[in-house]
Amino acid sequence: MTDILAEIVARKRREVAVTRASVPLAVLEAVVASAPPVRDFFAAVSTAPPLRLIAEFKRRSPSAGEIRPAATVAEVAAAYAGGGATALSVLTDHAGFGGSLADLEAARRAVDLPVLRKEFVVDFYQVVEARVHGADAVLLIAECLDDCHLRSLFRAVLDLGMTPLVELHNAENLSRVLDLGATLIGVNNRNLKTMTTDLDHVLALRERVPAGVVLVAESGIKTRADVERLEAAGIDAMLVGESLLVQRDPGAAAAALLGRTP
Repeated sequence: MTDILAEIVARKRREVAVTRASVPLAVLEAVVASAPPVRDFFAAVSTAPPLRLIAEFKRRSPSAGEIRPAATVAEVAAAYAGGGATALSVLTDHAGFGGSLADLEAARRAVDLPVLRKEFVVDFYQVVEARVHGADAVLLIAECLDDCHLRSLFRAVLDLGMTPLVELHNAENLSRVLDLGATLIGVNNRNLKTMTTDLDHVLALRERVPAGVVLVAESGIKTRADVERLEAAGIDAMLVGESLLVQRDPGAAAAALLGRTP
């Protein structure tokens, strides 16, 4: 784990402890039965071709700073849906990205697309939170979790009816993720040590991902040419946020990335 990730994980554990003290797990679990029905995130991103877009909402990031701080979640989500996105990703981490569980709920209410809770998940409590607040999928980051925690959280996501999107950056984590039986894998092209992105990273790992596993490219996707490179390599889906959110019209930017005519 990099120093950056180690700091984030430690912060996240403190945050979860505070939240759990305020709303005990048993209270949260009692609300699961009344949570909205789960939408099929896996189906939305695995139908191919062409390459599918998971469009992301966030207000800021540690690498880019403020992106769209005053954005209305519902407006951006609707624009993404109109632009051809087949699923949404919503950052719920507040300290680094300005997000919240309220953003997750707002995105789900705004459109019919399935929604991923993108978060630094380190505890079962966060998985239950995701379900209660309307998530259809949950991000699990291999670099943040040892084998025991990764496996238990992966199973918890499935048991609650949601889709786990298991992310990795370091190539040595691919075997760990495949050993889980993960069928939806994300490769983060951002190196958290240098904060640089390299689209070739996911392309280099593509041949090591077996048939039947849906592969999602994350970070560093900015142009239609980038998308065409991913499609040519057999990448199934892409998760894109910053390059869409910096545009005046995120929906039109999504359509252009997908090669859709206005």
